[in-house]
Amino acid sequence: MASRNHEVSMVKENGGGGNNLKGLSKEMRHGRTAHNMSSSSLRKKSDLTLVSKVCSGHVRNVLVNLQEVILGTKLSILFPAIPLAIVAEGYGFGRSWVFVLSLLGLTPLAERVSFLTEQVAFYTGPAVGALLNATCGNATELIIAIFALSHNKIALVKYSLLGSIISNLLLVLGTSLFIGGLANLSQEQKYDRKQADMNLLMLFVALLCHLLPLLFHYVGASAADTGDSSLQLSRAASIVMVIAYCAYLVFQLWTHRQLFEAQNEDDEEGGSDSEAVIGFWSGFTWLVGMTMTIALLSEYVVQTIEDASDSWGLSVSFLSIILLPIFGNATEHAAAIIFGFKNKLDISLGVSLGSSTQISMFVVPLCVIVAWIMGIKMDLNFNLLETASLSLAITITAFALQDGTSHYMKGLVLILCYIVIGACFFVQRTPPNQTNVSNITLKSAN
Repeated sequence: MASRNHEVSMVKENGGGGNNLKGLSKEMRHGRTAHNMSSSSLRKKSDLTLVSKVCSGHVRNVLVNLQEVILGTKLSILFPAIPLAIVAEGYGFGRSWVFVLSLLGLTPLAERVSFLTEQVAFYTGPAVGALLNATCGNATELIIAIFALSHNKIALVKYSLLGSIISNLLLVLGTSLFIGGLANLSQEQKYDRKQADMNLLMLFVALLCHLLPLLFHYVGASAADTGDSSLQLSRAASIVMVIAYCAYLVFQLWTHRQLFEAQNEDDEEGGSDSEAVIGFWSGFTWLVGMTMTIALLSEYVVQTIEDASDSWGLSVSFLSIILLPIFGNATEHAAAIIFGFKNKLDISLGVSLGSSTQISMFVVPLCVIVAWIMGIKMDLNFNLLETASLSLAITITAFALQDGTSHYMKGLVLILCYIVIGACFFVQRTPPNQTNVSNITLKSAN
C-alpha cells in the first residue's frame, strides 16, 4: 500500500496535474472506448515494492516507467522481437524472418499505444481524452497503410484494411460469442442492440461507398472514363465518410452517450485503472517513441511481405487479408474472448464492431484522402471478390445480432464463414498491382 501511494506521488510530480485526477477519472470512464477497455484486459498489476526503495528520484522514475510501460502487459514476452527484427534487417537475414519478427513486434506495441493514449488522456480532460481514445484505436493499421501508400502499394493498403474489417466482424466477434456461449450454457446471453445497430448502420454506409465505385465498371463506359469517374466518386465519398465518422463520435461520446454506457460498466473488474500510473510528459514521450517504432516495423512489413509471399508460396492477398489482421487484432481478439467468457457481450460487441466501424469509416477514407494529397490514385473500389466478401461479412453479422441474444452456435457460424473466406484468398493468385476486376483469376495454391 505504501509503495502504491509512493507511485501516485511520483505521478503527480511527473504530470503536474495529479490533484485533478480523481475528479476526472469518473468522467473519463465515459470517454473510454471499447478498444481501450479491450487493451486493459491484457494489462497486469505492477509490483513497485523494489522500485520504491531506490534512493535517486530520477532513477526511480525511469524504473517506474519501464515497469509500467514495458512489463505492464501480458504481451511483454513479445518485445524482444522488436530488436531482433531490427538486427535481422540490418544484417540482411532472411526477408521472411524480418516479416515475421516485425509482425510479432507490432502486437504488443498496438496494445501499449492504447495504454499510453489512455494515460495521456487522464491529463487532457474527458473531452480531449475521449477523442484521443476514439481516434487512436487503430493507429497500427493506419501507419501500415500510409507506409504502403508511400511505396505505391495500393493493393496492399486495400487488402490489409479489408482484412482488419472482416477479421473483427467474423473472427473476433465469432470467437467471443462462441467461447461466451460455451462458458455460459446455463444462462441466456443478452446484449444491448442499440450500439450494435448504430455500428452496423455505419458499416452499411461504408459498404455503399465501396459498391458504387465498383459498379462503374459495369456501366458500359470506356476504361479511362470509368477509372476517372470511380476515382472522383471515391474521393467525394471519402470526405462524406470522414464527416459521418466525426458525427458518429459526437453521437457516441456526447449527445447519446447513454446508448454506449453499457460497455463502460464495471471498469475496475474489466481491468482499467481509475488513475494514471505515469506522468503526462512520460506518457507523451513513450507514445511518440512507440509510434516511431511502429512506423519502423510497418516499413519492414511493407518491404518484406512480397518476399515472404514468394518464400512461403502464399499470395500477398492471403498474407494481407488473413495473416496481418490476426497479429494486428491480437489485443482485440484476446479481450473479446475474455469479456465473452465473463458474459459481458456489450464490451465484446463494442470491441469488434467499434474497431470495424473506425477502420471502414475513418481509416479507409483517410487513406484515400492522403493518397489524393500524395498524388496517388487510390479509390474505394476493392475489386469484386473483396467487396463481395465485405458485403457478406457485414450482412451475416447483422443477421446474427438482430435479436439481442446470443449462443455459441452464432459464434461458430461466424468463425466458419471466416474460414471459408480465408480459404478463398488462400487459393487466389492476384498480381501485386492488380486493380482490374475483370482479370482476377483463381488457381490451385499448389
